[in-house]
This record gives sequence, structure tokens and C-alpha cells, in this order.
Amino acid sequence: MEPAPSLYPLHRCKIIHLVRHAQGFHNVAGEADHRAYESYEFLDASLTPMGWDQVARLRKHVMTSGIKEALGLVVVSPLTRTMQTAVGVFGGSDVKDGVKEENPPLMAEGVGKAQHAAISSSGCPKFVAVEWCREHMGIHPCDKRSPIRDYKNLFPAIDFSEIETDEDEWWNADIREPDEDLCQRGLEFLKWLLRRDEKEIAVVSHSGFLTHMVTLFGDDCGDTVQQEIRSRFANCALRTVILTDKK
Repeated sequence: MEPAPSLYPLHRCKIIHLVRHAQGFHNVAGEADHRAYESYEFLDASLTPMGWDQVARLRKHVMTSGIKEALGLVVVSPLTRTMQTAVGVFGGSDVKDGVKEENPPLMAEGVGKAQHAAISSSGCPKFVAVEWCREHMGIHPCDKRSPIRDYKNLFPAIDFSEIETDEDEWWNADIREPDEDLCQRGLEFLKWLLRRDEKEIAVVSHSGFLTHMVTLFGDDCGDTVQQEIRSRFANCALRTVILTDKK
């Protein structure tokens, strides 16, 4: 039977822009040899120069399309590569040498292996770091975060108040997070988004988390829409969806 149309009250809907982080150094190594994902060389991996190029292209799109102007909030996984992507895409312009700004920058100068200019927080929505949207947990050191005290120096204008512990107590070196736990974490994250007041939100996260979360939806849709919802996220890919409170 052909899927029926869906109709919901607008005030119960939010526009969510889902973004996977740009290319990180762990991605390059892992594509060449999957065992590299288990190497501590890529602990909390940062963006490559190509990753920053991807960020620049997506930034141009969100600026010209009006997405950035409409945003009320940017939610980001608290890892270096996701925060770099978030501030690069949705933040202000690069801070020029010798220019003093009134407010703290979203990112300090020189964060990560690929040196980058500081990024301004001027004219930007609020940025909030949230553990719920972190990558599939365990085994892979690239998915272990650094202490929050370090991030506060590197990303001064990001709000870390939603994170309860300075050290990473979610990641386990020996145990991989079960898929069902990851999916449940995704649902809890969506419930958290629904409790927010903002109506248009960007979420910058990871391939594993995003893919597991979106595959929970679309059973009542046709094949084409299912594919649009559930396909894997390439580096720095953006997918815009409607999140609806149906209770």
C-alpha cells in the first residue's frame, strides 16, 4: 500500500540540521587500514587540511541558503573534530592577527594538527556541547574526548555546562557500546532537543551516532524517503529533517 501523507501541528515541529564532522586524521588512516582506529596516535583526532576545506564549502552553503541566519542553537559533540567543524561552519569569521574582539572566540588559534586561525563568536547563535550525541563508544581512541578544562581554553565561547565530568567517563578502552544502547542514546538526545525552546537547531556529530539514530525512522515511508533518511553520512555532509513531538 502506498504510504499516506503525514500532517502535524507546526508548533510541535523543529527543523534539525544534522551534520557529520569533516575529515579527521583518523579517517585518512582508518580508510587505509581499519586497525588504525584502535591506535592512540589518533586520540581525539582533529581535522585535516582537507577537512577544513570541506568546512569552508559547507559554510558557504549555510551562509547563502539562509540556514545560519535562521539558527537558534548549535549542538555539538564534545570532541575536537566536531567542535572544529561546528565553529567553522556555523561560527563567525576567522580572527585576523592583531585584531582584538570584544567577546571570547569560538575557537582559539592553532587548535589541532592542521593549524587554523581563531574563529570569532560575533553574530553567532549559542553553541552547546552535549555528550548524548557523541560517537559510538569504546575501543577506538579517536572517539575518546579530552578533559573539559582543556576544551574550555581551546573553544572559549562553547557552553560546556551540560557536561557533568571533566574527564571522559563514557568511553571504555575494552568494551564497545552495544548498538541497542547507542540507538537508545539517540532517542534520548532527540527528546532533549524537543525540550529545548529553539525551533531551528544544528547538530554536529559523527557517522556512527547519526546513522544509528536515523535508521530508527522511516518505516512508514516509501523507499525513496527511507533512503533519504537513512543513508550514511559522508564527511561534512548536511541533512535537514523535521523533528516532531507526537505525544
